[in-house]
Amino acid sequence: MLSQNPSGLLLTTIENNIATLEFGHPASNSFPSDLLNRLTKELQALTPNPAVSVIVLKSSGTGAFCAGASLDELLAVTNLAEATEFFSGFANVINAMRHCSKIIVGRIHGKAVGGGVGIVAACDYALATNESALKLPELAIGIGPFVIEPAISRKIGKSAVAEMALAPQEWNTAEWALQKGLYANVFENADALDTALALFVSKLAKNNLEALTELKKTLWEGTEKWDTLLYERAAISGKLVLSDFTKNALRQIKK
Repeated sequence: MLSQNPSGLLLTTIENNIATLEFGHPASNSFPSDLLNRLTKELQALTPNPAVSVIVLKSSGTGAFCAGASLDELLAVTNLAEATEFFSGFANVINAMRHCSKIIVGRIHGKAVGGGVGIVAACDYALATNESALKLPELAIGIGPFVIEPAISRKIGKSAVAEMALAPQEWNTAEWALQKGLYANVFENADALDTALALFVSKLAKNNLEALTELKKTLWEGTEKWDTLLYERAAISGKLVLSDFTKNALRQIKK
Protein backbone atom coordinates (compact mmCIF):
# COMPACT_ATOMS: atom_id res chain seq x y z
CA MET A 1 0.00 0.00 0.00
CA LEU A 2 1.30 3.46 -0.95
CA SER A 3 0.30 6.59 0.92
CA GLN A 4 1.95 9.76 -0.36
CA ASN A 5 0.93 13.37 0.07
CA PRO A 6 2.66 16.68 0.88
CA SER A 7 3.22 15.56 4.45
CA GLY A 8 5.33 12.61 3.40
CA LEU A 9 5.46 9.11 2.00
CA LEU A 10 4.34 5.87 3.59
CA LEU A 11 4.77 2.61 1.69
CA THR A 12 4.01 -0.93 2.82
CA THR A 13 4.97 -4.06 0.89
CA ILE A 14 4.42 -7.63 2.06
CA GLU A 15 6.40 -10.58 0.77
CA ASN A 16 7.25 -13.96 2.32
CA ASN A 17 5.56 -12.98 5.60
CA ILE A 18 7.74 -9.86 5.88
CA ALA A 19 6.11 -6.44 5.80
CA THR A 20 8.47 -3.62 4.83
CA LEU A 21 7.15 -0.30 6.10
CA GLU A 22 8.92 2.72 4.64
CA PHE A 23 8.38 6.35 5.59
CA GLY A 24 9.86 9.42 3.99
CA HIS A 25 9.78 13.20 3.99
CA PRO A 26 11.78 15.74 1.96
CA ALA A 27 13.03 17.42 5.15
CA SER A 28 15.50 14.68 6.13
CA ASN A 29 12.71 12.21 6.87
CA SER A 30 11.31 14.38 9.64
CA PHE A 31 7.79 13.81 10.94
CA PRO A 32 4.87 16.20 10.54
CA SER A 33 1.82 15.17 12.56
CA ASP A 34 -0.05 13.70 9.58
CA LEU A 35 2.80 11.31 8.80
CA LEU A 36 2.98 10.26 12.45
CA ASN A 37 -0.75 9.55 12.40
CA ARG A 38 -0.52 7.52 9.20
CA LEU A 39 2.41 5.50 10.53
CA THR A 40 0.46 4.75 13.72
CA LYS A 41 -2.56 3.52 11.74
CA GLU A 42 -0.43 1.37 9.47
CA LEU A 43 1.28 -0.32 12.43
CA GLN A 44 -2.14 -0.98 13.95
CA ALA A 45 -3.37 -2.45 10.66
CA LEU A 46 -0.39 -4.80 10.35
CA THR A 47 -0.83 -6.18 13.87
CA PRO A 48 -3.74 -8.56 13.10
CA ASN A 49 -2.56 -9.43 9.57
CA PRO A 50 -1.95 -13.21 9.46
CA ALA A 51 0.24 -12.81 6.35
CA VAL A 52 2.84 -10.86 8.36
CA SER A 53 5.32 -12.37 10.83
CA VAL A 54 7.95 -9.63 10.89
CA ILE A 55 7.96 -5.90 10.12
CA VAL A 56 11.00 -4.08 8.71
CA LEU A 57 10.82 -0.36 9.49
CA LYS A 58 12.94 1.82 7.20
CA SER A 59 13.09 5.33 5.80
CA SER A 60 13.63 6.68 2.31
CA GLY A 61 16.79 7.89 0.63
CA THR A 62 20.44 7.77 1.55
CA GLY A 63 20.66 10.70 3.98
CA ALA A 64 19.27 10.81 7.50
CA PHE A 65 17.22 7.96 8.87
CA CYS A 66 14.99 10.43 10.70
CA ALA A 67 15.43 14.08 11.68
CA GLY A 68 12.70 13.91 14.33
CA ALA A 69 9.87 16.40 14.64
CA SER A 70 8.89 18.78 11.86
CA LEU A 71 10.39 22.19 12.65
CA ASP A 72 7.69 23.90 10.60
CA GLU A 73 4.94 22.38 12.74
CA LEU A 74 6.76 23.13 15.98
CA LEU A 75 6.95 26.78 14.94
CA ALA A 76 3.30 26.81 13.86
CA VAL A 77 1.71 25.63 17.13
CA THR A 78 0.09 28.48 19.05
CA ASN A 79 -1.53 26.90 22.08
CA LEU A 80 -1.10 24.06 24.57
CA ALA A 81 -3.73 21.82 22.98
CA GLU A 82 -2.07 21.99 19.55
CA ALA A 83 1.40 21.48 20.97
CA THR A 84 0.37 18.54 23.14
CA GLU A 85 -1.43 16.94 20.22
CA PHE A 86 1.68 17.20 18.08
CA PHE A 87 3.96 15.52 20.62
CA SER A 88 1.26 12.92 21.24
CA GLY A 89 1.89 11.83 17.66
CA PHE A 90 5.25 10.41 18.73
CA ALA A 91 3.58 8.82 21.75
CA ASN A 92 1.07 7.19 19.42
CA VAL A 93 3.77 5.73 17.17
CA ILE A 94 5.84 4.37 20.07
CA ASN A 95 2.78 2.84 21.70
CA ALA A 96 1.70 1.36 18.37
CA MET A 97 5.14 -0.24 18.03
CA ARG A 98 4.88 -1.49 21.60
CA HIS A 99 1.39 -2.93 21.14
CA CYS A 100 2.15 -4.40 17.70
CA SER A 101 2.18 -8.20 17.91
CA LYS A 102 4.89 -8.45 15.24
CA ILE A 103 8.62 -8.21 15.82
CA ILE A 104 9.79 -4.87 14.37
CA VAL A 105 13.29 -4.75 12.89
CA GLY A 106 14.71 -1.30 12.21
CA ARG A 107 16.87 -0.57 9.16
CA ILE A 108 18.86 2.45 10.35
CA HIS A 109 20.89 3.59 7.35
CA GLY A 110 21.78 7.09 8.55
CA LYS A 111 21.63 9.62 11.36
CA ALA A 112 18.73 9.82 13.80
CA VAL A 113 17.81 12.94 15.73
CA GLY A 114 15.35 13.55 18.56
CA GLY A 115 12.13 11.68 17.89
CA GLY A 116 13.98 9.56 15.36
CA VAL A 117 16.08 8.15 18.20
CA GLY A 118 12.86 7.26 20.00
CA ILE A 119 11.63 5.34 16.98
CA VAL A 120 14.95 3.48 16.74
CA ALA A 121 14.66 2.55 20.41
CA ALA A 122 11.09 1.32 19.98
CA CYS A 123 12.21 -1.22 17.38
CA ASP A 124 12.62 -4.70 18.83
CA TYR A 125 15.88 -5.12 16.92
CA ALA A 126 17.88 -2.54 14.99
CA LEU A 127 20.64 -2.91 12.42
CA ALA A 128 22.63 0.16 11.36
CA THR A 129 25.58 1.50 9.38
CA ASN A 130 28.65 3.41 10.50
CA GLU A 131 26.80 6.57 9.40
CA SER A 132 24.00 6.01 11.92
CA ALA A 133 25.03 8.51 14.58
CA LEU A 134 22.50 9.76 17.12
CA LYS A 135 21.69 13.04 18.82
CA LEU A 136 19.11 14.35 21.29
CA PRO A 137 19.12 18.14 20.64
CA GLU A 138 15.94 18.98 22.54
CA LEU A 139 17.54 20.69 25.53
CA ALA A 140 19.30 23.15 23.22
CA ILE A 141 15.92 24.42 22.01
CA GLY A 142 14.40 24.67 25.46
CA ILE A 143 12.51 21.40 25.69
CA GLY A 144 13.59 17.81 26.41
CA PRO A 145 13.22 14.28 25.02
CA PHE A 146 10.33 13.61 27.38
CA VAL A 147 8.04 11.46 25.20
CA ILE A 148 10.80 9.29 23.79
CA GLU A 149 12.88 8.96 26.97
CA PRO A 150 11.12 5.83 28.30
CA ALA A 151 11.76 3.98 25.03
CA ILE A 152 15.42 4.98 24.95
CA SER A 153 15.97 4.30 28.65
CA ARG A 154 14.46 0.85 28.22
CA LYS A 155 17.23 0.02 25.77
CA ILE A 156 20.30 1.84 27.10
CA GLY A 157 19.51 2.94 30.67
CA LYS A 158 19.09 6.32 32.34
CA SER A 159 22.81 7.08 32.54
CA ALA A 160 23.31 6.73 28.80
CA VAL A 161 20.19 8.82 28.13
CA ALA A 162 21.63 11.53 30.38
CA GLU A 163 24.89 11.32 28.45
CA MET A 164 22.95 12.13 25.29
CA ALA A 165 20.33 14.55 26.58
CA LEU A 166 22.71 16.75 28.59
CA ALA A 167 25.04 17.21 25.63
CA PRO A 168 22.47 18.22 23.00
CA GLN A 169 25.04 19.49 20.48
CA GLU A 170 27.04 16.24 20.51
CA TRP A 171 26.67 13.30 18.15
CA ASN A 172 26.91 9.78 19.56
CA THR A 173 28.50 7.39 17.08
CA ALA A 174 26.98 4.21 15.76
CA GLU A 175 29.68 2.29 17.62
CA TRP A 176 28.58 3.99 20.84
CA ALA A 177 25.00 2.95 20.16
CA LEU A 178 26.13 -0.61 19.47
CA GLN A 179 28.02 -0.78 22.75
CA LYS A 180 25.00 0.58 24.64
CA GLY A 181 22.63 -1.96 23.08
CA LEU A 182 20.57 0.37 20.92
CA TYR A 183 21.89 -1.32 17.76
CA ALA A 184 22.26 -5.08 17.46
CA ASN A 185 24.91 -4.73 14.79
CA VAL A 186 26.60 -2.04 12.71
CA PHE A 187 27.80 -2.43 9.11
CA GLU A 188 30.25 -0.55 6.93
CA ASN A 189 27.66 0.67 4.44
CA ALA A 190 24.04 0.35 3.33
CA ASP A 191 24.75 -2.53 0.96
CA ALA A 192 26.26 -4.62 3.74
CA LEU A 193 23.38 -3.61 6.01
CA ASP A 194 20.78 -4.72 3.46
CA THR A 195 22.49 -8.06 2.88
CA ALA A 196 22.57 -8.84 6.61
CA LEU A 197 19.04 -7.50 7.14
CA ALA A 198 17.56 -9.67 4.37
CA LEU A 199 19.19 -12.78 5.78
CA PHE A 200 18.15 -12.02 9.35
CA VAL A 201 14.47 -11.27 8.67
CA SER A 202 14.08 -14.18 6.22
CA LYS A 203 15.20 -16.56 8.96
CA LEU A 204 13.12 -14.80 11.60
CA ALA A 205 9.94 -14.95 9.51
CA LYS A 206 10.17 -18.74 9.27
CA ASN A 207 9.63 -19.14 13.00
CA ASN A 208 6.33 -20.01 14.65
CA LEU A 209 4.20 -16.85 14.50
CA GLU A 210 2.59 -17.61 17.86
CA ALA A 211 6.03 -17.97 19.46
CA LEU A 212 7.14 -14.65 17.96
CA THR A 213 4.00 -12.99 19.30
CA GLU A 214 4.52 -14.35 22.80
CA LEU A 215 8.19 -13.32 22.70
CA LYS A 216 7.17 -9.80 21.70
CA LYS A 217 4.96 -9.61 24.80
CA THR A 218 7.82 -10.59 27.08
CA LEU A 219 10.16 -8.02 25.50
CA TRP A 220 7.78 -5.23 26.49
CA GLU A 221 6.83 -6.40 30.00
CA GLY A 222 6.73 -3.56 32.50
CA THR A 223 5.76 -0.87 29.99
CA GLU A 224 2.02 -0.95 30.57
CA LYS A 225 1.98 2.50 32.15
CA TRP A 226 3.17 4.02 28.87
CA ASP A 227 -0.48 4.19 27.76
CA THR A 228 -0.76 7.20 30.06
CA LEU A 229 2.88 8.15 30.77
CA LEU A 230 3.80 9.11 27.20
CA TYR A 231 0.83 11.46 26.92
CA GLU A 232 1.69 13.09 30.23
CA ARG A 233 5.17 13.63 28.80
CA ALA A 234 3.65 15.06 25.60
CA ALA A 235 1.91 17.71 27.70
CA ILE A 236 5.25 18.70 29.26
CA SER A 237 6.83 19.09 25.83
CA GLY A 238 3.75 20.92 24.62
CA LYS A 239 4.01 23.50 27.38
CA LEU A 240 7.72 24.10 26.87
CA VAL A 241 7.61 24.42 23.08
CA LEU A 242 5.40 27.50 23.43
CA SER A 243 8.09 29.42 25.33
CA ASP A 244 9.86 32.39 23.79
CA PHE A 245 13.16 30.59 24.33
CA THR A 246 12.08 27.66 22.18
CA LYS A 247 10.39 29.72 19.48
CA ASN A 248 13.54 31.85 19.08
CA ALA A 249 15.77 28.76 19.01
CA LEU A 250 13.61 27.13 16.34
CA ARG A 251 13.72 30.28 14.19
CA GLN A 252 17.49 30.31 14.41
CA ILE A 253 17.63 26.67 13.30
CA LYS A 254 15.33 27.43 10.37
CA LYS A 255 17.64 30.27 9.29
